[in-house]
Amino acid sequence: MLGLKSSKHVAEVTVRLLKRVYKIPWKCTPLRTLVDMWPQFTKPELMSELSKSSVLIRRRHKVEQTLEVMRREGAANLHVISDFDMTLTRFTHNGERVPTSHNILDSRLLVDEECGEKMRELFHTYYPIEIEPSLSVQEKIPFMVEWWTKVHHLLVGQKIRKELLAPAVKEVISVAPMLRSGHSEFFSQLARHRVPLLIFSGGVGDVLEEVMRQHGILHANVGVIANYMDFDGAGVLRAFKGDLIHTLNKREAARAHVARFPEVGARRSVLLLGDNLGDLHMAAGVPEPRRLLTVGFLNDRVDARRQSYLKAFDVVVLAQDETMDVPNAVLRYVMASQGNDGE
Repeated sequence: MLGLKSSKHVAEVTVRLLKRVYKIPWKCTPLRTLVDMWPQFTKPELMSELSKSSVLIRRRHKVEQTLEVMRREGAANLHVISDFDMTLTRFTHNGERVPTSHNILDSRLLVDEECGEKMRELFHTYYPIEIEPSLSVQEKIPFMVEWWTKVHHLLVGQKIRKELLAPAVKEVISVAPMLRSGHSEFFSQLARHRVPLLIFSGGVGDVLEEVMRQHGILHANVGVIANYMDFDGAGVLRAFKGDLIHTLNKREAARAHVARFPEVGARRSVLLLGDNLGDLHMAAGVPEPRRLLTVGFLNDRVDARRQSYLKAFDVVVLAQDETMDVPNAVLRYVMASQGNDGE
């Protein structure tokens, strides 16, 4: 009887330790032996943000090792690669979807009601395909190309005037906060330490740059690779420049455009942020995966996509967390090493 009680006590203590480390339901944690997990729940936390209930980590030991390598390398060897819509921006606010850079163009200042309705119809047709976990990336790509080609065709037909972009952005961001809480610290940390931030987006570059400009965060260290509008001499939209960038072809975009930012070539540590499995391709060409930390924002269909995100990203931030707490904590940790004051 004594042995039974003792075993029960050990089991209870073990469960409490696991809950302290993961702070998520045990059923959400991949099945591993206690031998494998023992170093993880007896080792002190590197940062409290990684233990939030809204944060999931499948291989905590790997994350800690990567953070230690990045910390040793310091800010001078770091660069950040990020998606924009639903990564740096919120997914929802007060229960309502936050506009993406394309959605901002669905404005009474820029397009007529018929165009706006057609853009919304396209969203409801193609967005479910984009996030459908049963379809492969290759199966989704033709639909993504079709979607954004149709949207761009509609926008060109509206003969949008460049001078109206800023008022349209101002109108949207005055209604509800668009960027995630903590965005100011994120952008200012990177600017202060002169860490390059490359934003790869399937959105409209002119719009997302205007969003950052109006928030005062479009610093000199920020580079944007996105779909840019081509205006004629009178400032009227006539086409979109270059090849189409969408959520699932960022590998090609990364390889084609990284030469524009030669300053990142010697920086071996990479923090990658995205909300789509296709965003992982933004790190194409990163030479040493042990210096790559990936953070995925799982915003929609959380239960259906949880496992695929846990397998793909090092750290997963769930939908209820509309903050930049995890990226900010990573930056503070990496930049805290001696001699990285950024001055």
